[in-house]
Amino acid sequence: MAALVVDAALVLVFAAVGRRSHGEADALAGLAHTAWPFLAGLAAGWLLVRALGGRRGWRPLAVVPAGLVVWAGTLVGGHLLRLASGQGSAGSFVVVSAVVLAVFLLGWRLLAGPLARLLGSGRASGHGPRGQD
Repeated sequence: MAALVVDAALVLVFAAVGRRSHGEADALAGLAHTAWPFLAGLAAGWLLVRALGGRRGWRPLAVVPAGLVVWAGTLVGGHLLRLASGQGSAGSFVVVSAVVLAVFLLGWRLLAGPLARLLGSGRASGHGPRGQD
């Protein structure tokens, strides 16, 4: 569940940064308008991970295959829903969103494992972050 919350927060950051870079106003309503297709795509990706991965033992924090499925669901679902709702989806936006969403949704998963091991090893040795308890 925590991974889903992190993913949703990152999709919201993606939408907020995109709106800000284009100087779009109407903060909250505009953010919701921009983010909802990608949040719905994210939900679809997570449903696929749960449906397919549950039987196969996929870990939600793994980049492959769970992270890739979540990323693809967010990207493809988001753009299809943008088109279906009349928001449009220019080719350059597809490329930019593919890259940014990959960095966000896959990047944190790449960092989560090593970071957890690093933090876990500090606790196991009885040392806090600066060698103290």
